[in-house]
Amino acid sequence: MIAPLQKDEALLADIHSAGGGEECFHLWWLGQSGFLLKWDGQFLLFDPYLSDSLTRKYAETDKPHVRMTERAIDPARLDFVNCVTSSHNHTDHLDGDTLAAIADAGDGVTLVLPEANIEFAQERLGDAPIKYLGLNEGTRKDSGIWEIGGVSAAHNEVERDELNRCRFLGFQVGFGPFSVYHSGDTLWHDRLVEQFIGRKPDVAMLPINGNKPERRVAGNLNGTEAATLARAIGARVVLPCHYHMFTFNTEEPEEFMAACERLGQGYKVMQCGERLTVEPEETSCVREKRVLRPEDGGR
Repeated sequence: MIAPLQKDEALLADIHSAGGGEECFHLWWLGQSGFLLKWDGQFLLFDPYLSDSLTRKYAETDKPHVRMTERAIDPARLDFVNCVTSSHNHTDHLDGDTLAAIADAGDGVTLVLPEANIEFAQERLGDAPIKYLGLNEGTRKDSGIWEIGGVSAAHNEVERDELNRCRFLGFQVGFGPFSVYHSGDTLWHDRLVEQFIGRKPDVAMLPINGNKPERRVAGNLNGTEAATLARAIGARVVLPCHYHMFTFNTEEPEEFMAACERLGQGYKVMQCGERLTVEPEETSCVREKRVLRPEDGGR
């Protein structure tokens, strides 16, 4: 099993010691599509999956979810997090075990999610101390210091409810001089790129596990498509995700890296538990193994 670069106490120590105030922000990859963002002492947690709920659920089926990477941290240790996203209802993005543990450990959390999914999420999460903040495609709302906008996602289609609200979203988050984009699970679709006009993200977090019908699950961008999307939306750096979690639904990052090199797209392949520090574009950009331009090296 793949060991995180940092886990448990070492990861917590790194999270709490990372400083810089408003001058930079930090991202940690927590596995699958989970990223922890820290800026000016505040935290936003994207789509965490920090349990073995899917492994237990599918253990006796013909689609076992065999974990590849060790869990980076017990979600109950994240009692300092008060804002979390869920891009859609699949358990690796809306995990009751993870979200209830985080909410119960602190003073509750705000869960940012598609407005169309609130009722489903409430049923799954029960009486956990969670406030629900619903978004739709093109809407923007504030949660503390974070301005969060909904970006429609196709998994595998841009699915809408009876009120025309998207069931799958990505999140574009603005804070201070910075912007990041977490796509959730998505394929390329006609409206995806146009939603970023004038809003170029400093960092894009995109899946690379691809879309293979034989896996019998909804698919995602592959490595080439993720690199191409990052280039199309003007992302300074793209981080690959949604791989190395389950043996039946994974890819290696080499295709993604090669595509970024061809396109001249800045990228960073992170290890689970690793930190990336990002500074304003007019300064030195990216620290922690400094990988921004292809000529710096991709790993």
